[in-house]
This record gives sequence, C-alpha cells and structure tokens, in this order.
Amino acid sequence: KLKILKPLFENQGIRKIGQNMKFDIQVLANYGIEVKGTLFDTMIAHYLLEPDMRHNMNLLSETYLSYSPVHIESLIGEKGVNQKNMRSVPVEQIREYAVEDADVTYQLKDVFQPRLKSEGLSALADDIEMPLIRVLADMERTGIRLNQENLKAISTGLREDIISLETEIFTLAGTEFNISSPKQLGDILFIRLKLDDKARITKTKQFNTSEEILQRLAGRHPIINKVLEYRGLKKLLSTYVESLPLLVDKRTGRIHTSYNQAVASTGRLSSNNPNLQNIPVRDERGREIRKAFVPEEGRIFLSADYSQIELRLMAHLSGDRNMIDDFLSGNDIHAATASKIFGVEIKEVTKEMRSRAKTANFGIIYGISSFGLSERLTIGRKEAKDLIDGYFNSYPGVKRYMDESIRKARDLGFVTTMLGRRRYLRDIQSRNQVVRGNAERNAINAPIQGTAADIIKIAMVKIHGNLKNEGYSS
Repeated sequence: KLKILKPLFENQGIRKIGQNMKFDIQVLANYGIEVKGTLFDTMIAHYLLEPDMRHNMNLLSETYLSYSPVHIESLIGEKGVNQKNMRSVPVEQIREYAVEDADVTYQLKDVFQPRLKSEGLSALADDIEMPLIRVLADMERTGIRLNQENLKAISTGLREDIISLETEIFTLAGTEFNISSPKQLGDILFIRLKLDDKARITKTKQFNTSEEILQRLAGRHPIINKVLEYRGLKKLLSTYVESLPLLVDKRTGRIHTSYNQAVASTGRLSSNNPNLQNIPVRDERGREIRKAFVPEEGRIFLSADYSQIELRLMAHLSGDRNMIDDFLSGNDIHAATASKIFGVEIKEVTKEMRSRAKTANFGIIYGISSFGLSERLTIGRKEAKDLIDGYFNSYPGVKRYMDESIRKARDLGFVTTMLGRRRYLRDIQSRNQVVRGNAERNAINAPIQGTAADIIKIAMVKIHGNLKNEGYSS
C-alpha cells in the first residue's frame, strides 16, 4: 500500500515534514522509496533552538502544544522481551496513533519555523542541518565492512600480551591479585607498596586508582606503567576486538552505526552502537584495529580532513596577527608556537618543546588552568603558569578574544558560531566558581568547536551531493 504514496514521497517539489526523519528515510528506502524534496525535521529544528534540552516528540508536544500524545509503549509495551511488534497491534489503534503523530509534527513545525527565522537560524537549518539528514541516513544504511579474521588474529595477540603483563605485575607486586579490581589494586599500590602516603579515598572508602591518579604516580614504581598498559589492552579487547563482530548485521555483513545529530550542544556529531568516531589510532595496537575496517572488493577508502581546523579558527576569530602569520608561513604550527614561548629558533625546537606547545595550543584555547596544564604535562604548577603566560605574550590577540568571549557571554547569556549556532550558558553568572568556570570555558570553545562542526557538515553535504550527481555508488 505504500506504493500509493510513492509519487508523493518522491516528488521533488513537495516539502517533507517529520520528526527524526533520518529513521523514516531509511524505513521507506527498505520499500524502494526515495524521499526527495526539501526536509523539515522538528527534532533538528528544536535542537537548533534549544540545544541543551531533550527533543523527543512527546516532550515537545507537551511543552509547546500543551498536549500529551499517545505513547507508543501503550501500543506495544515497554522495551524488553515482552514488547510486541507493531504488526500485532490492531490497525484501528495504529491509525489513530499515526494520524496524531502527523498532526502533532505539523503543529510543531508551525511553532519552530518562525522562531528559527527570528533567531537567525534559518540558513543553518535550511542549508546545513536539514540537508545533512539525508547524508547521515545514507551513511547509516550503507554501513562499513569488517574483516573479522583480522580481529581474530589481533585477539590472539592481545590475550597473550595480557597474560604476560599479568605475570609481570604479580612479580612487581610480590603477590597475585585481581588487577581489574580498583579495591585490590589500591591496596597493593598504597598499602603494600606505599607509593603515596596521601592517596585519595573515594566515596566507597577505597583508594582512587583512576588513570589520572596513576599517570601522576608513573615515575614512582614500574608497576604503574604495567597496570596502565594492562588496562589499555583489556579495553581494546573488550570494547573493540570482542564487541565489534557482534554488531555485524547478518543481512548486509556490515556494521551500521547510528549518527546522533541532535545530542552534542556544540553542533558536533556523535556516533553509537558502535561509536565509530572513537576507534583508537594513537598506538600501533589501535591502528591494527582500524585496519579491520575494509572496503568492498575492488573499492578503496578515501579520507579527507581539514588541517588544524580549530586552531585556524582561533587565529581567524581572534585576529591574532602572530598566529595568522604562523599559519601563513607554512611552518608547523606547534613548532612555531614552541619557538615563541621557549624563545628559540624553529630549527632548534626539540621534540619535547613541540609536544608541550601542542598541549598548550589545544589546552589554553579551551581555557585550561595552570593546574590542569601541570597535570596534563606532569610539570610543576609554576612551570605551567609560566608556559601559559609565555603563550599569551606570544599570542596577545588570543587572550583578548578569550576575555571578550566571556564578557559577551555574560551580557547575552549565549555565544554563537560564525554561522549563527547558539550555545546557551545558563551558569555564566553562577556564584559557584567551579560551575561558572566551566561555563566560561564553554564561552571560549563553543564558537570554535561549533564553527568547525558547521564547516565539516557543509563539506559532508556538498560531497554527498556531488557523488550522487556524478552517479557514484559510494
């Protein structure tokens, strides 16, 4: 019966309005229907208007229409083994639910569309976010192939290394214990080995053995680095090597992640089930896992990215002449920064200097404190403060931009990206210093992160359109 509606859905001249249209587009594609024409998604519209709120239709209806719609759980039951399939629900009930769903969605469109216009968000909605829905729907539906034989080989190697590390850790500890138990590990480190007489106690009355704490203690005993390595390998094994094969769709032979377009208030995309944006890359083992994602036979992967996009945006938004010149010179930006803050020629910058400058570049522009920088670089607080002072002396425009961003946020209660996306900062006037400090950091980084996200989304929409127009099946 959907064939009756096929001409309507595929009519380029008819605007389609929905709630969470990425899902609808994929369902209709299963029936050979391609949704054409411009889109208006009430979930995405509300995300642009109120990025910190939830965006489900029941909440939106109750908030903006003062109407409580029928919950789908009343038809099929709560999630779980006893939840029914929609096919088993009487048609009369489904009809009432579907009619109400469409009616509420249309009314929400009439509420949100004028607000998008009055708040200067129409272009962001019409040119970026709404067209992106179709891009993400295609990406999810296409999925990605996984070479499970590669993962099996990686699994064998990881298990062998984990067993070897266990033996080394037990030898260093002088006894066997459950390395994965925070309590047992804490007792070994702080009672048996006495690595820190000021060790922190958690709310559960056991020693804190978080990665942050262990990193700080790394130089005190060789067992620390072994434990950190052990944890890293265990995470690779459980989170990726063992879990990814379970997520392969039996029909397509591919992994189909879900992209979240209306979650991160900065405008960034996220991904879950699995999180394909967080596949490890920093060490050799992580890179091996990435190699398990493979193209179809006869195809290749093409990777395109922006170079230092967030730092370049800081240079642009702050107008700092020194940072702009560093980029225009073609020099490595982190080496150029190190040259300035350490007072040496670029050719004299050491690997350690560059590493610290890189941490400073990404940390300071997001409002990191001298304490935070000292923790990250494992250096003294005074040395970290001197590093920050040197940074701002080298890039005074960055400091002015940061101070001005906080001042504007206090006046307006929000900050915006270059394309008008808003990030509301309701705690910017808080009397609680920690809460206010977090809001101030967001005032600095939200325009940069959000603008970077907007630019990348523009590229995604354009690339997707060009591939379609050229007839590529990617």
